[in-house]
Amino acid sequence: MKAAKTLFFTAPQRVELREAPLPALKEDEVLVETVCSAISAGTEMLVYRGQFPQMQDVNDAFSSDLKYPLAYGYACVGKVCELGKSVNSEWKDKFVFAFQPHTSSFIVHPSSLIPIPDSLSSENACFLPNMETAVNLVQDGAPILGERVLVLGQGVVGLLTASLLSEFPLENLTVVDNLDFRRKALQVDTERLKVERHSNTNLQPSSFDLVYELTGSPSALNDAIAHTIFSGRVVVGSWYGQKRAEIDLGGSFHRSRIKLISSQVSTISPDLSGRWDKSRRFETAWKALERIQPQKWITHRFPLDDVAKAYQLLDENPQETIQVVFEY
Repeated sequence: MKAAKTLFFTAPQRVELREAPLPALKEDEVLVETVCSAISAGTEMLVYRGQFPQMQDVNDAFSSDLKYPLAYGYACVGKVCELGKSVNSEWKDKFVFAFQPHTSSFIVHPSSLIPIPDSLSSENACFLPNMETAVNLVQDGAPILGERVLVLGQGVVGLLTASLLSEFPLENLTVVDNLDFRRKALQVDTERLKVERHSNTNLQPSSFDLVYELTGSPSALNDAIAHTIFSGRVVVGSWYGQKRAEIDLGGSFHRSRIKLISSQVSTISPDLSGRWDKSRRFETAWKALERIQPQKWITHRFPLDDVAKAYQLLDENPQETIQVVFEY
């Protein structure tokens, strides 16, 4: 009987691999052998550090409560190797994406899989969840011709969001991150769009129409508000978990008519849901991945057996990383 190795979060700052036999393949299921999976440095590090709220779902792919021990992850790319008797033969040897925890192999119904376009490598496909998030963020912010836009945070989601925003006819795009190599990672046609890169938020206050808070730090929300003009929008894409910070809503914010927009990829904005669904958004995300090719932002690759080293790196030296992936 075939066995699979799966990564489990077992306690704060503790991860381990557990090997267990896979169940027998049912007639309507397929066996997928994992090729690579991407670590979400935001959400997964909250799980790793024990900073996630109890009794709260994080992703539609997980319906159970978050508690240790927990197999977690949602950016898995693999190859369909075996088919149940009733499964269409077209699935055989197809490369697919799945919202699965980090695991060497898994059995699922084909409806849980998303075929990967032939034009994309497996490593580029690992970015699908974050690209879908970036598409959702841009849709929720709804940038307008000639606007001034600020993106706080140039981690993977910030880089993807800024890359999408750079395709709009904005007046200018400003990105902020305290790490120089992350600021430089954004590739934009500066002859077409004015782009500014800053290491901190010492910018002209109240000067941006649209601000994205993507740092993962709740205190950055004060900076986002401070740099938004009258009646501007702040899109909050960070998930803070149990982290807290004092937010100053007693100053100019009270008269500013600034809109604070919560943005999370598990749903589609009600303003768009009559025309958009998850399938259409995935198609948009695939096309965006083809244009942007984010594989260039992978800074570290680890074999699955080195799970402890991967999370220790992200916990202790995040300044050295952008995207970390497991190879199988």
